[in-house]
Amino acid sequence: MCKTLMALDLKTIERHGDELYEALIGRYCVPPLRNRVSGITVEDGYRIQEHMVARMVQAGEEIVGKKIGVTSKAVQDLMGVYEPDFGQLTSCMKFSSGDEINVETMIQPRVEGEIAFVLKRDLVGPNVTATDVLSATSHVLPCFEIVDSRIKDWDIRIQDTIADNASCGAFVLGTAAVDPRDLDLSLVGMVIEKNGEVAATGAGAAVQGSPVNAIAWLANRLGALGVPFRAGEVILSGSLAALIPVSRGDTFTAEFGHLGKCEVSFS
Repeated sequence: MCKTLMALDLKTIERHGDELYEALIGRYCVPPLRNRVSGITVEDGYRIQEHMVARMVQAGEEIVGKKIGVTSKAVQDLMGVYEPDFGQLTSCMKFSSGDEINVETMIQPRVEGEIAFVLKRDLVGPNVTATDVLSATSHVLPCFEIVDSRIKDWDIRIQDTIADNASCGAFVLGTAAVDPRDLDLSLVGMVIEKNGEVAATGAGAAVQGSPVNAIAWLANRLGALGVPFRAGEVILSGSLAALIPVSRGDTFTAEFGHLGKCEVSFS
């Protein structure tokens, strides 16, 4: 995936990719990579992620989309990085609104509300614009992303989360498909309820000014690495609000203005 020079040798890249894959399968945490791997760079993180995801595909999973993370300025400042990151979505991560997820299949999950884009044709950077994104999108959906970290105690910086497939856990898609050309996604408001009480609010403008801008950024970032968006893929555009911790028995509902709602519960 990543064509830029890396600081770590291939053997080290593969060892830590294997470590994170085994942590994913075994559902346990490992210490932060940045404290154990001297000189690890963002590019190294993406190469580790690439190996981790390759192990998932070898085990029978299929890549069904991409996700954008670290879209808010507050989180970027915390991690000392000034662009978002990305991860790969696989078939076993996909759920539908109303589904119940067993918390035992995850490690330390947290919920965030997002707008998901479903593409009707390939989108290949560089030079992708917001207009190109809208033209290539079949529809958008309300969505929950359940992020999950294989890094102990969520003690992450940018190298850690990138290597760990951008903390991908699962995603839950709503059913109300909307043409993104019919509304201004930057103005879409969101309210998340946890067990019937308001837990978070947000708006599309929280994501790079608009979720459309975030998708364009990712298309161009991946295009520079030789990775296209494919028709039919789901692209998660980034969280509209802060992460919410998850416990067994929790039920979440996200209401999005003009996009409908998405629901998920945890057993």
